[in-house]
Amino acid sequence: MLILLISACSNKSNVDESVVVHTDKGKIQGFVDRSANVTKFLGVPFALPPVGELRWKAPQSMTAWQGIRETTSFANQCMQNYIYDDMRFRSSGVSEDCLYLNVWTPNDFGNNKSYPVLVYFYGGGFNAGDGSEARYDGTAMAQEDIVVVTTNYRLGIFGLFAHPELASESDYQGSGNYTFLDQNAALQWVVSNIQHFGGDPKRITIGGESAGAMSVSALMASPLSKDVIAAAIGQSGSIVGPPLTAVSLDKAHEYGIQVAEKILVEHKRQNNQSILQALRAIPADNLLKTVTDNKLGRFNATVDGLFFPQSPEQLYASGHFSQIPLLAGVNSQEGAFGWILGKSEPTVENYILALKKLYPQNFETVLNLYPAENSTQVMDSAQALASDRFISYATWNWIDQVSQHSASPTFYYVYDHIRPPRKKSEGGKGTHNNLGAVHSAEIEYVFGNLDVNPLYQWKNEDYAVSNTMKGYFAQFVKHHNPNRQDLVKWPTFATNQLLHIDITPSAQTTDILRKRYLFHKKYYAHH
Repeated sequence: MLILLISACSNKSNVDESVVVHTDKGKIQGFVDRSANVTKFLGVPFALPPVGELRWKAPQSMTAWQGIRETTSFANQCMQNYIYDDMRFRSSGVSEDCLYLNVWTPNDFGNNKSYPVLVYFYGGGFNAGDGSEARYDGTAMAQEDIVVVTTNYRLGIFGLFAHPELASESDYQGSGNYTFLDQNAALQWVVSNIQHFGGDPKRITIGGESAGAMSVSALMASPLSKDVIAAAIGQSGSIVGPPLTAVSLDKAHEYGIQVAEKILVEHKRQNNQSILQALRAIPADNLLKTVTDNKLGRFNATVDGLFFPQSPEQLYASGHFSQIPLLAGVNSQEGAFGWILGKSEPTVENYILALKKLYPQNFETVLNLYPAENSTQVMDSAQALASDRFISYATWNWIDQVSQHSASPTFYYVYDHIRPPRKKSEGGKGTHNNLGAVHSAEIEYVFGNLDVNPLYQWKNEDYAVSNTMKGYFAQFVKHHNPNRQDLVKWPTFATNQLLHIDITPSAQTTDILRKRYLFHKKYYAHH
């Protein structure tokens, strides 16, 4: 491996020098951050830009370049609308040309080091997100002697659109799943190149939150990627349950035909143009606007015959997945009680009425599993039910399937530390009404990135929880077991226990959750 230190960068006060390394396609130049003791390579291309004729094709390998390519700033984020105001991007813009990744590594990475690797996939419902988000910054994890990679992947119609004409032009007669193929391409780039950054390609842990966790579970099941993963982390979500499922190719094509027809009402086909030619000729901004205006953005994963030869449910149920250590869990308020009650007051009567509407044949069973004898219990139970219906059941089903078919250890958590209210200067009221840890609230804590998020009124207890969370997760990346002597013991899922994470973590039984999720498993099998 060749590493070159070249002239200092005077325009960055915290940068002492630039660093050049060889990749399999050419040299890239990153920079040393002496104040953090971390070296960064930002905006590294891992595939050709998926534009023009490459729109809706599997990612194509980069061509080799001459000279040195500068990778000192974040590249473009993939096409998306600004949906979530807590996503703070540092990207250079929004573009279809977005297949780039970022690497953070300890400064001594050139001294024959072989650090464990964390490849992390952002959340955002497969419609938003970016590897440049400050809350995913890899600096603090790299300080734990871990090489961290965040990577972009195509979103929405650009990543999950399926159509018969796309299948006809592919060599596997399938379409869709470009999102996951991008992620696999980034992962394969890591396998081929991460040793140049001090990483061990045989110790790659993949992780993600929400859509990122769904992606992790998808990559674990795909024959394209499952054999290169050493361990996995999933925060709130999986592909074996709602909200994202994998549909048959025929069903995906049926929806794709409808989408194409609606798009081409506004963007007329020219004479002799095929449907694909017409769709690929639409500028990315216009295509995104049309999809958004017509509410066409709800795409699924697809059993495409390439990334998924069978449905993820079948792959997991038959044991055809990467049988590796898995750490997964959810937050205590993934959903709100209002998702069950609507605008009704949280009374026992209103709660029972809501259950009768949702589960007309099973409401008594659900009431027994999510009991309510007073308004406080109504809010707690309705919140738990909303969380399970949204994403918590899917997360449990994933780790349960893995535990049943794998000898590798699994670890489950419920994160319950309530994030402080937003600062008034950031649009906050100084208070909030959260009953638990809301969806995605743990990300900054896991990465040790409270200080890079200016939205919230962080307190000493938040930093304490962050140190605990980062400690567990870093230990898992390093040793595939989150336990270390200075942390509360985290029992394995096989012991019917989970770790309840708050200011003081504690092991708790999974008995009530098992009963609830057994019901949901049977319910979703028939609905």
